[in-house]
Amino acid sequence: MSNINLIIEERPASIGSFMVGRLLPFKDKRMVGPFAFIDHMGPICLSDTENLDVPPHPHIGLSTLTYLFEGSIMHRDSIGNEIEIKPGQVNWMTAGKGIVHSERTPTYLRNSDKMMHGLQIWVALPKELEGMEPEFFHVEEKGLPEWIEGGVHFKLIAGEAFGRKSEVPVYSPLYFIEVKSTSRQTLKIGMELFGESALYILEGAIESEGNTFGPKQILVAKDSKLCEFDMQENSTIYIFGGEPFAESRIIYWNFVASSEETIEKAKAMWLEQSFPPVPGETEFVPLPLQSKNVKPRL
Repeated sequence: MSNINLIIEERPASIGSFMVGRLLPFKDKRMVGPFAFIDHMGPICLSDTENLDVPPHPHIGLSTLTYLFEGSIMHRDSIGNEIEIKPGQVNWMTAGKGIVHSERTPTYLRNSDKMMHGLQIWVALPKELEGMEPEFFHVEEKGLPEWIEGGVHFKLIAGEAFGRKSEVPVYSPLYFIEVKSTSRQTLKIGMELFGESALYILEGAIESEGNTFGPKQILVAKDSKLCEFDMQENSTIYIFGGEPFAESRIIYWNFVASSEETIEKAKAMWLEQSFPPVPGETEFVPLPLQSKNVKPRL
């Protein structure tokens, strides 16, 4: 009997400067554990006249995780951080009661051809931490545990799993794991996981119970035990999940919260431009009033 409960395909979505592949939220599965949003950026080649430019925009009630495979992004935020993220590093920004940030191509790359490829992820905060002070952490690649087992390369990007812990300071039990193999391998890792679990195929393919699944798909497990599956050669997958929250979450634009009141307050604050500004930035992304609140069915 198959342990795959749902298959989610990437859908095109615009983030202003270019198109991305939207994975979560999905109409039949709003969240996996605390993971509320996943975008796959690229791979895309930007010319010397094209750049990533996402002006200042706000967040509440979540942590953002940015992880690049190729390219570079300059992060600036309203608590004074200005840092470039490069492949293999993690930017972990916790919005709490409210933070504003921009994401742009660094100045030294703006007049040259450049690649952009990576993942942008939102992790909802526990209800009791939704109003915490905002924080930002930049974690170098050396802070992410890596190991090889049975010819398979593992990297723990965030959370805890397999007796290891990432330096990314998460706020609820979760895991986000990179798994790579250059040769065909059989994996049995379900017993190490907990809560809700899913598997994202970036490249290559996996085979499970006679079925083959390819890139740009999320396979959501019926439980955390992903069971046995085969990775084809030159495959990269991401296994993610964790303990789900007791309360559902409302997602409106860049805001995530457990109450409608909190969402409405954030909307009013952004309309009034009463969020703290990003130093050195004058632009901002307007509130999309035509959007509707998306209430997860958990």
